[in-house]
Formats: sequence, structure tokens, C-alpha cells
Amino acid sequence: MKSNLKLTKQGLDALRVELGELRDVKRPKIVERLANARSQGDLSENSDYQSAKEELEFLDGRIDELEEVVKTASVVSGGAKAGGSGIGVGTKVTVKVNGAKTVFNIVGEWEADPVNKKISHESPLGLALVGKRVGEKVEVEAPAGKLQYEILAVE
Repeated sequence: MKSNLKLTKQGLDALRVELGELRDVKRPKIVERLANARSQGDLSENSDYQSAKEELEFLDGRIDELEEVVKTASVVSGGAKAGGSGIGVGTKVTVKVNGAKTVFNIVGEWEADPVNKKISHESPLGLALVGKRVGEKVEVEAPAGKLQYEILAVE
């Protein structure tokens, strides 16, 4: 796991909520289900036991992963980088591409959600935008070819 993992405060809060839900609500239910299935006798032919066991293993893996992220992530403050209007994690960027304005939020990789215009600072577009300022243009290779983005505003 990377030790320089960056998240916004909202992203870290959301991961903490998910971690609490998994650890304090879902895991105890699966452990109870596993115990009930175990009490039914022959485990080799008990599909509920096998299912609960696999679900618990998956859940424990996710809990371990989230605990590591929450422990090692560094929270970045929103807004433009100190000392200027450069783009970084936590900034909102308005760009013009193919004549249309689009607003993106630059977030840590764990928060990325392209459908909701939250792009990781490590994505191709994120990498091209980080450190840039209003008025600059960046070119990004996309499946449809190269796209040019003009930076209109940074918040």
C-alpha cells in the first residue's frame, strides 16, 4: 500500500463510514450466520456455511484494506495549491473540451468516480492537469484520439 496516498477530507470520511459499517454491522451478521451454519452438522455439504465463509474472507480483506488506507492516507485541503492557482488534489477545475465546458473535481485515487466528474490525480487527465493554471491547455490521449482541454477556472 502506498504511504503517500492522498484523499480529500470528504473522501476519508466516506471511507471511515464504510469501514465502520463493514466492521460493526455487516461482519457480526456474517459471523452469526457462519456460526448458525456450522451448528447444522456436516460442513462438506453445507452450502450456506461455504457461502458465509467466503463472504467473511472477502469482507475481512476489504476491512484490512480500508484500515490500511485510513491509517496511511494524507488529507489534502481543497482549493487551489498554496502560492497560486495550480491544480492539485482537492481542487475543482472548469475546462473547455470540444467547445463544451465541464467541471471536474480532482480527488485521490480511492475517491475517483468518473461518472460523477471526480477524477483521480493519477488518471491520464488528472496527471495532465495537476500543477497547471488557468489559461493553460493540456492534451490527453483518449480512446477516440487526442483531446485538448483548456483550463478556464480553478477553485
